[in-house]
Amino acid sequence: MTTHEYVRLPDPGDGLRLHLNENTAGCSPRVLAAMRAVSAQEAACYPDYTRLHEACAAHLGVPVEQVLVTNGLDEGIHGVAFGWLRRTEDGRARTAIVVEPAFDMYAACAEAAGARIVQVPPGHDFAFPLDATLAAIGPSTGVVYLTSPNNPTGIPVPREAVPAIAGRLPGEAVLFLDEAYVDFATSSFLADLPHLPNVVIGRTFAKAHGLAAVRAGLVVAAPDLIARLKRTVPPYGVNAFAMAGILAALDDGERLAWYRAEVARSREMIYAFCARQGLTCWRSEANFVLVRVGEGARAVVAGLAARGVFIRDRTTEPGCSGCVRITAGVADHTAACLAALEAVLCDVR
Repeated sequence: MTTHEYVRLPDPGDGLRLHLNENTAGCSPRVLAAMRAVSAQEAACYPDYTRLHEACAAHLGVPVEQVLVTNGLDEGIHGVAFGWLRRTEDGRARTAIVVEPAFDMYAACAEAAGARIVQVPPGHDFAFPLDATLAAIGPSTGVVYLTSPNNPTGIPVPREAVPAIAGRLPGEAVLFLDEAYVDFATSSFLADLPHLPNVVIGRTFAKAHGLAAVRAGLVVAAPDLIARLKRTVPPYGVNAFAMAGILAALDDGERLAWYRAEVARSREMIYAFCARQGLTCWRSEANFVLVRVGEGARAVVAGLAARGVFIRDRTTEPGCSGCVRITAGVADHTAACLAALEAVLCDVR
């Protein structure tokens, strides 16, 4: 298992950060104003999340009892692992199925909970491995982890896959569906939740809303699953400043729409660049694009870093040999990255 991204990557300082799928424009000015306006009394008291949960539920169009706001989506991932993957009373390990390529926090949290990890590799050209995933499910399965759109491919999970997998799960097992990048996608599985009582959907305010450092996420699921999840996460994990920031971000739809348009424009710029350079890339529904640069991927990443542009080497991920991942954010940033990348490719080739 790999070390987490925020440990193994260099500090880019004042460079162009296109390696962690962050919001390259920063958060809305309304968010900063709201956090600065937190009063001394509010900072001194344990927060009441009623208004926050009501606002998130209204934003998503779901009942409030189906929402739990978390300290980043990582806390939700951790809570699911410890809620559904701890060893049985007779000491048997449960199984966590991770459909690859995948965020390494799934396996990290599952292993911490004592689970056995089963990795399902992707099909050819990242075709979703539905048959292999169904075959991996057994009596000991506790959680199946999916990401839609996937990271690092940006490809969404097929519509038929989620109900098929959820319908195969045993007993109290759940399907954790990570929709961290869904704000940039054309569809979500959220509307299907009434028909998927064993599915937990994860969301984050880190990407589209620019709150990565604030640590703000949420999970959506049937009320009984939310009640169980509440027993595995701290009662006051979301602080008053994060709460103020989330509420302000939800209230600034204009900023969100602008940034989504920038991401869409940046993705098209990357596709066009790859076409000119003869590089393979995959059309993405996230705020990044996976590009196959070949055997020189490591040299490309290093060459860009020397120019102050940071992208992510994904070569070691299943199916990603020779691939790098480029965050698609503000279009001007993407243009600067691609200009530097063209120069580096000339050197590497």
